[in-house]
Amino acid sequence: MTSNERGNLVLAFARTLFVNGQATDQMVAAAERLARALGLHASIMARWGELQLQSNSKDNAFITRVEADPAGVDMGRVASTMRAIEDVEFGRLAPEAAMKAIGAISQAPPAPTWLFALAAGAGAVALSVIFGVEHYLPMALIFVSAGAGAFLRRGLARLSTNDFIQPFCAAILAGIVGGLAVDYDLSSSLRLVAVCPCMVLVPGPHFLNAAIDLIKGRIHLGGARLIYAGLIVAAIATGLLLGLMLLGASLPVDGPGRAVPLWEDVLAAGVAVACYSVYFSTPLNMLPWPVAVGMLAHALRWVTLSVLGFGVATGALVACVVVGLILTPVSRRTHMPFAAVGFASVVSMMPGVYLFRMASGLVQIAGGSEPTLQLISATIADGMIATTIILAMSLGLIIPKTIVDYFVDRSMLPKAMGAAEHANAR
Repeated sequence: MTSNERGNLVLAFARTLFVNGQATDQMVAAAERLARALGLHASIMARWGELQLQSNSKDNAFITRVEADPAGVDMGRVASTMRAIEDVEFGRLAPEAAMKAIGAISQAPPAPTWLFALAAGAGAVALSVIFGVEHYLPMALIFVSAGAGAFLRRGLARLSTNDFIQPFCAAILAGIVGGLAVDYDLSSSLRLVAVCPCMVLVPGPHFLNAAIDLIKGRIHLGGARLIYAGLIVAAIATGLLLGLMLLGASLPVDGPGRAVPLWEDVLAAGVAVACYSVYFSTPLNMLPWPVAVGMLAHALRWVTLSVLGFGVATGALVACVVVGLILTPVSRRTHMPFAAVGFASVVSMMPGVYLFRMASGLVQIAGGSEPTLQLISATIADGMIATTIILAMSLGLIIPKTIVDYFVDRSMLPKAMGAAEHANAR
């Protein structure tokens, strides 16, 4: 293979990792290891919309670029790509065959539509249990609404590549179903029938990857990821409120929460984690880790809130620290993208309901009527709670990950040098 062909091969691997949810650090490190195994001295630079490979060789310097939007999450593709890189490093996969392998990996299908819809419905029901749903009929409506939204999203994906149409339309459907539930007195003031199907649309991995990039100093990429995730949340909130308004319903700004028993919270959390893992196309042999760790994290959160009396942000922080400490080495060993597996483990702690209530409050304030002090204060409180929870979750996941990565990378440095020498000898 020529130098340009090897550069294109490295970029093909890097792009598959980048667009399917792998953290930037792990993507860059894996791509540069592959480049060394192919006899290239190159560096990878990432930004939203583009990956660039720059050869550092004095004899044959070149720059290669490829388009890449990191808008997807597929743990199966990431795990397969990381294993293929190891195969190339240790001579089990020839470079010529690697191009065909990465082409097949990048086109691997996601979870079947029926399984995706089933997971969406079950995941939304599990979240409603955690948030305090009390009756079976609202749970059935939540299941139908979220499942129908999943079918709608897959259908729209065949018609348009726009990333915001799918969550917007699914949220409108959830708002309409929620409005019907209000009209027939099947929904409490929590509006869980409307909110829970929208919760499964929140792009948590993108928020976490954005936070990781920002902490690492990749301001442009981290900012772009954060804007992208924020726009999706805005599309979800707009669709939800529009669907409710079509039926003359609204989302209360300061709806009270309900406490649930520990066993109920933990079991529902396990179901939610398993369902989110299906969304992210997690291989079945990797599923036990996020489910077990997610259940442990929810037990710790429940104890922090109900026994120790701390707030929701503190509970999320404690749970996420434990998740970060356990899943960082696991994600490295199993080649799962940390943002996806970490988010799946703490999915129900994401403050989507507070973001939706804040959006509802802003709409009511801008509606023309005289806003009350209670409305203004509740809207501000919802926004601040959402912000502190997202910050606590990001720090709780990222700080342990950074510490574990530092020590693991130091311990693996001799092994990496040995692999490079082996590649050079070949």
